[in-house]
Amino acid sequence: MTTNGSDSAAKSPAKDPWDLPDVSGLTVGVLGGTGPQGRGLAYRFARAGQRVIIGSRAADRAKSAAEELGHGVEGADNAECARLSDVVIVAVPWDGHAKTLESLRDELVGKLVIDCVNPLGFDKKGAYALKPEEGSAAEQAAALLPDSRVTAAFHHLSAVLLQDESIDEIDTDVLVLGEARADTDLVQALAGRIPGMRGIFAGRLRNAHQVESLVANLISVNRRYKAHAGLRTTDV
Repeated sequence: MTTNGSDSAAKSPAKDPWDLPDVSGLTVGVLGGTGPQGRGLAYRFARAGQRVIIGSRAADRAKSAAEELGHGVEGADNAECARLSDVVIVAVPWDGHAKTLESLRDELVGKLVIDCVNPLGFDKKGAYALKPEEGSAAEQAAALLPDSRVTAAFHHLSAVLLQDESIDEIDTDVLVLGEARADTDLVQALAGRIPGMRGIFAGRLRNAHQVESLVANLISVNRRYKAHAGLRTTDV
C-alpha cells in the first residue's frame, strides 16, 4: 500500500552551506567609496578581479579616488554607481545613511544591497552603540528600500588593513545577515573572493543590531592592544 504522505517521498539532501555561487562576473558598487571603509573594500574586490564602481555625491571626487586605487576601479556619482552595479555596498557615514538611501530608492530597485554601516557614538569613555528606531542600520535600509534585497555584512573589517597594499590576505570572517538564502549565499561568495576572508551566515536582519554594535567592542580592543582586530568563528 502506498500513501501520499512523506513516507513515500525521498527527502532532498541538505544543501552544502559551502556550495556558494560564482560571483566573479558581478559588478560591485560601493556607495561611500571615497571614505576609508569604502575605499578599502573597493580596493580588495578590484584586486581580486571584480569589476568595481565607487560612488560619491560628486562624480569628480569618485573618479579621482578610483584613479588612485587603480586595478580598473571606476568612479561615478552615487546614482550612476547604483544604476550600473549588480551588488551595492552601503559604506556611507551613519549620519548620512537614511538620506543617501532615500535619494537612491529608484536606482536600487531589484538590487542586492549590502549594508555595512555601524551606528556608533563617541564620548570620553570611547565608542558606544546607537540603536536606530528601526532596530539597526540594516533594518533601516530595508525599510527605506522595500523593492531592494537588503543584507548586512562587512561590519568588522579594519579600513587600515583593507587599504594596506603590502597585505595579501585579510585574516577574518565576515558575518552575513539577510532574509533570503540566495542573497546571503551571494554575499558569502563575495566575501570569499578576498584572500583570507570567509563569509559566515549569521541570521536574519533582526539580528543585525548586535553585529553592528560589536564594532564598539573591537574599537576598544584595538585601542588597548594597538591592533586591527577582526573576528574568527570557530568550529565552522
